[in-house]
Amino acid sequence: MKVNAHCLACLIRMQEEQLKHFDNEEKKCRHMREILSFLGTCNPDLSAPTLIRPLTRIYEKYWGEKPGREDVERVKQEFNEYLLSMEEELEKEIRNHKDPLQAALTYARTGNYIDYSAVKDLSKEKLLELLESQGREGLDPDEYGRFTEELKNASRLVYLTDNCGEIVLDKIALKLLREQYPDLNITAIVRGAKVVNDADLEAACFTGLDRVVPVMDNGSEIAGTDLSDISQEAEEEIRSADIIVSKGQGNFETLHGCGLNIYYLFLCKCDWFMRQFQAERFQGMFVNERRIPE
Repeated sequence: MKVNAHCLACLIRMQEEQLKHFDNEEKKCRHMREILSFLGTCNPDLSAPTLIRPLTRIYEKYWGEKPGREDVERVKQEFNEYLLSMEEELEKEIRNHKDPLQAALTYARTGNYIDYSAVKDLSKEKLLELLESQGREGLDPDEYGRFTEELKNASRLVYLTDNCGEIVLDKIALKLLREQYPDLNITAIVRGAKVVNDADLEAACFTGLDRVVPVMDNGSEIAGTDLSDISQEAEEEIRSADIIVSKGQGNFETLHGCGLNIYYLFLCKCDWFMRQFQAERFQGMFVNERRIPE
């Protein structure tokens, strides 16, 4: 998905927000001028998550490494442990639904709330509230019907994860997929580096995701799945899949427009997504790449 005017403005606001605690106004102005110059001349086909990497390098040129990495690591560990503590109970609830697979995917979608970069007021209380309210909603019936029909004949599925904590719910969904479609070859793909609170190989091993399905990292430090930036191995895995399940806004932003058979599963957490999908904040989406209206 090409960066649009709304995303450009958001990126600029994010850069300015990071400078508020600095006192050197002249240096801050030079920094912001370089940001504006870069955004005004960069490749217009790039997505917002892809642009964050060079913007981070500009920040580091002026101010050094960004603060707050310890806070992010704390959030990752905290939510991984929190969801693991509830895993048995949540799985039991899911298996008691009329359609356990749909319930598992709905819960996994709700877990997309655990987004340190997009949800500034992240809380366990809100997560529980969303799990309770959205657990009864289910997925778009038409898309879910197409999805399950395709699963009957599919041989390869790739599941693109997003955030820590959330991957415990992905783990339950993948467990159900394996049970219901035992001949389906499934691979989960995580980030290739520590990016915000996104899931990486370390988190996949800690939560036991790697004991449910094979897991590989995508070789990239972008908070998404940019096919031009990930490893050749990860790209081949994705392009050879019959079905791709893609979690989160960042994966949508980096993949939308590629034309692959992707089922996007995410919560709308920013103004652009809410306007694009005519949705409320934290409303869940289950949409296919090939059927999203322009």
